[in-house]
Amino acid sequence: MVLRSLLGQACFALAVCGASAAVAATGPGWASGIEGQRVPDLGNGTYLNPILSGDHPDPTILKDGRDYYMTHSSFFSYPGLLIWHSLDLVNWEPVGPALRRNVGSVWAPDLVKHKGRYYIYFPGLKDGHVTNYVVHADNIRGPWSEPIDLKIGDIDPGHVTGPDGKRYLFMGGGGMVPLADDGLSVAGKPKKVYSGWQYPANWVVTAFALEGPKLIRHGGYYHMLVAEGGTAGPPTSHMVVSARAKSLDGPWENSPYNPIVHTWSRDEKWWSRGHGSLVEGPDGKWYLVYHAYENGFWTLGRQTLLEPVEWTADGWIKSSGYDVAKPIPKPGNAAVPHGMALSDDFRRDKMGLQWAFHEGSEDDAKRYRYDDGTLILKGKGSSPQDCAPLAFTAGDQAYQVDVEAEIDDGARAGLIVFYNDKLYAGMGFDANGFITHRYGTNRASNAALPRRMHLRLVNDRNIVTMFASTDGQAWSRYGPAIEVSGYHHNVADGFLSLRPAIYAAGTGEVRFRNFRYRALPAGR
Repeated sequence: MVLRSLLGQACFALAVCGASAAVAATGPGWASGIEGQRVPDLGNGTYLNPILSGDHPDPTILKDGRDYYMTHSSFFSYPGLLIWHSLDLVNWEPVGPALRRNVGSVWAPDLVKHKGRYYIYFPGLKDGHVTNYVVHADNIRGPWSEPIDLKIGDIDPGHVTGPDGKRYLFMGGGGMVPLADDGLSVAGKPKKVYSGWQYPANWVVTAFALEGPKLIRHGGYYHMLVAEGGTAGPPTSHMVVSARAKSLDGPWENSPYNPIVHTWSRDEKWWSRGHGSLVEGPDGKWYLVYHAYENGFWTLGRQTLLEPVEWTADGWIKSSGYDVAKPIPKPGNAAVPHGMALSDDFRRDKMGLQWAFHEGSEDDAKRYRYDDGTLILKGKGSSPQDCAPLAFTAGDQAYQVDVEAEIDDGARAGLIVFYNDKLYAGMGFDANGFITHRYGTNRASNAALPRRMHLRLVNDRNIVTMFASTDGQAWSRYGPAIEVSGYHHNVADGFLSLRPAIYAAGTGEVRFRNFRYRALPAGR
């Protein structure tokens, strides 16, 4: 009764807001995995997009024998550049991060293998400055090198090897830059070799935005895929465009089948489809991996889709005509376990696998430690705006997260959904009482609270409700429900997603225990 009085809200039984409500989602075509999370493999020889739900933008994919590896833009999340592994292009398991040092916002990477060594080329945007980096490793599982600055002031590098064995990066905007033989420095001046494909003037897009070149050699030609139209904005913005040439210098001939991928109407399931990479599947057929927003869920970020394509008799690539909103035959049968549990008992280090600091630095890596099922996180800053919250990607339309937090003197702890330092929502507490985080503001209330609290946040299709408990059994509703459907790029910029997060602010330390994630029933 004391907590109920402090919250000023009615108590909700576990049957309403507790773990018993957190069951696997059901609906047409739905398949659920660990904790009810949606999975692509329907178990009947077909898959349903996305192959990676939640924010996994700008996919770059590598076929390495029978194995496939993929990574994505990681933006301000550190550790970053999480690598995924698959055997069938549908089921994916996390391997580990390739980047730990903060070089700014990490955009569209390219993962390649050259003469037995793995490389990831990627842009870093920091303090208004753009450059490109490379990290490398002799084993895909690491260790990865420190990032090397290539001093190229453009975005979206795409690696390719010429017929003479020389290496090049194609860049957003149609430029080509020669690399040294070891791939770790630039060996000459850039030159423009491609100007893109001009779509009809009446198409509703964001901008021309020629970016994301990905190149392969097939049938005597170099084939280049590029993105155009802008990666966000209106649902019909993005696209995948194809061109080919006998020489890397060109001339580049645009495909008569352009655009290979495009969202034609806001009524479609997947919006802003674009930024594609070609890969040969285990069945010998070809596939396009790209990203898209889910209709009505910009907050989930750009999710990774897989679409069959085919080579025409005259040597072009085109869509095989499948509806990516419906089940599609799987490329293969061998599979790894898909995804990972997002609940965390804090008995092993999942930094870079699940958790990442927002704008994390080398100092943030020193802020945490583990102790027998407890994550101990030293406070920093005063609120989610400046404390580098620990967040992770969630791909479900509705979910519930719980955590137990215990604060030291001067510390502040919280459970939130976080877009960036200006837009987040949820709850926190310190020795002076609860704190409501709403629209990026922090509103404190005065109430005597114990140092140890159980916090719960439910995000039900962009409606956030919050609960608190002193014992993890009897829960009370806290604060107002918060509508968060506008917490996304088209409102706040940044190309990010709305992610569950915990934080420690102030002085002293916070002890987090028993973090639990459950997907909640939702249509698909």
